[in-house]
Amino acid sequence: MPAQITSLLSNRDLDRLARLRINAARRFTNRSRGEHLAAKGGTSTEFCDFRDYSPGDDVRFVDWNIFARINRPYLKQFHMEEEMHVVLLVDASTSMSFGGKLQLAQKVAAAMGVIALRGAEKVSAYSIGGAGGQGLRPCSGRASLGKLFAFLEGIQSGGDVPVDMAVEGFLRNHRGRGMVVILSDFLTAGDMKRAFNLVHSAGLEVFALQILSPAEINPEVTGDFRLVDSETDGTLDISNAAALLALYDEYRTSHQATLHALCQQRSGRFLTTSAAEPFETLFFETMRRKGWVI
Repeated sequence: MPAQITSLLSNRDLDRLARLRINAARRFTNRSRGEHLAAKGGTSTEFCDFRDYSPGDDVRFVDWNIFARINRPYLKQFHMEEEMHVVLLVDASTSMSFGGKLQLAQKVAAAMGVIALRGAEKVSAYSIGGAGGQGLRPCSGRASLGKLFAFLEGIQSGGDVPVDMAVEGFLRNHRGRGMVVILSDFLTAGDMKRAFNLVHSAGLEVFALQILSPAEINPEVTGDFRLVDSETDGTLDISNAAALLALYDEYRTSHQATLHALCQQRSGRFLTTSAAEPFETLFFETMRRKGWVI
């Protein structure tokens, strides 16, 4: 039995990923050659259409079979294959350390990175929200899989930088068009609209996955208690749990709807999941059904 390549994904998962492709918008690509199909014609080996021959066109692309039949030259056109920069942002703030949220984020980031590297795309990865702001510089090719796995496996939670500020900070040093996968609980009172605007303006399509723990989705609390913010140490004393839970559920639902609208308005994607959902179900069923991968 072959040794497991990474602790994040099983060998069976890696085999299944080989048949998938990231379903990103074609317009967010760089001019370097890759395997992501762009909207304009190019010189790959994948045929897309014919057009009339014009003086000066490369005669190597004339379809001589058609010319022999109708005595009129037509030029074969092919898809342009361009390189897409796939950025993986893993929220490592303190709130991600609860309920298995960070572990699921690491697995999803690894899966997206594997698909991109195997598809000849450029990949970079960053730990945001935590102390230090670690990152994996842009790399490409299957030979970079080891570096990607090592970086993602080494991410440790701990920090109090709000995700919106962390995203803005990342963009100050980023170069390249493509897509950004943001893996976070998005439990912030910050301005995500501004953050998503900046991401979109930088030529990056947003794929935002909100990961919440089961206790955050359906909290079970009774009696009097004190809430302590894990990142700011702020406290809130509660004496009426029933009223609080109703208000909390209303806010959580509204927050998710807002994040979804912000992504959709910028031609991006948004999905909320529980950290308790098995990775295989989330990635190969839910995310595939939602069109994140095809």
